[in-house]
Amino acid sequence: MEKVEAKPLSRVLTAFGNPANMGFCIACFIRDTTGALGFHSAAAVQYIRPEIMGLVLGAFILALATKEFKPRGGSAPVTRFVIGMFVMIGCLMFLGCPFRMILRLAGGDFNALFGILGFVCGILIGVVFLKRGYTLKRSYSMQKTEGTIFPVLQLIIFALLVAAPAFIHFTEADGGPGAKHAAIAISLVAGLLVGALAQRTRLCMVGGIRDVVLFGEWKLLCGFLAIIVAAFLGNVILGFWNPGFAGQPIAHTDGFWNALGMALAGFGCVLLGGCPMRQLVLAGEGNTDSAVTVIGLAAGAAIAHNFGLASSAEGPTANGKAAVLIGFVVLLVIAACNSIRKKGEA
Repeated sequence: MEKVEAKPLSRVLTAFGNPANMGFCIACFIRDTTGALGFHSAAAVQYIRPEIMGLVLGAFILALATKEFKPRGGSAPVTRFVIGMFVMIGCLMFLGCPFRMILRLAGGDFNALFGILGFVCGILIGVVFLKRGYTLKRSYSMQKTEGTIFPVLQLIIFALLVAAPAFIHFTEADGGPGAKHAAIAISLVAGLLVGALAQRTRLCMVGGIRDVVLFGEWKLLCGFLAIIVAAFLGNVILGFWNPGFAGQPIAHTDGFWNALGMALAGFGCVLLGGCPMRQLVLAGEGNTDSAVTVIGLAAGAAIAHNFGLASSAEGPTANGKAAVLIGFVVLLVIAACNSIRKKGEA
């Protein structure tokens, strides 16, 4: 049941002011926070989202309480940064992370079906390389102070939200999705709860499909399906069910590029070992490689909006299409190079 509880929270957040079909979107919220800090100038999507801070801190607190806070790092951090950038570019082609992909489907946005198809295909491509021995090598134990830096950074960003100094950028009222948000306290508490639950259950939007293919293990995938059911019921109860393709909130109807964007995201997530939400949770547990990945996701959001790569309700851009194709080439090279084993290597 723990896996089912996280999703109704997203419905509550939507009821309290978060954008429709975006109650809890990791990619969108990282993008909004990146814009609020001034790293991109898209005025419509600028707001420090407390859900992100809460997710990291919830995982951090529970990891400390259960003695699972074990800082580690040093496993190809630059490669992880680059993969993180392209995962975000893929998500912003689709206009949502794997989390929002489910929210969109549960809200009646059938464009998400193309996203799911692409997402599964991207995961399967990644699994091919896993079977060929893909690895970014081992990580190493680090001092606790090193693993604490990222959670502390979240506290600093949250303080900026509360203090709202002049250099923080916020979307003006009715100026776009960034202007729609729940109260700070509600968003933070929701993030803390989701972070704690995700840390405890090891929930990952990529892991279920990957584990079924590799190990025949259905546990995570059953949780994935339970989340869709819970989100659907929440939408029906709260009156957010709106089936169809056209006119969906913060979405476009180009099925091919919806699929290709999520295929890139799914492929990259397999290479990283987890979806964006899982990376945030791991960063909260002290994994500095995941912290670098999250910074890569933020960099990808800044690049996407500064160079016209992100899609809009009108559809994908030419720059965005080129970036997704380049992303596949880069990830294929990374996957191939890290699947080559030296003679005699285990």
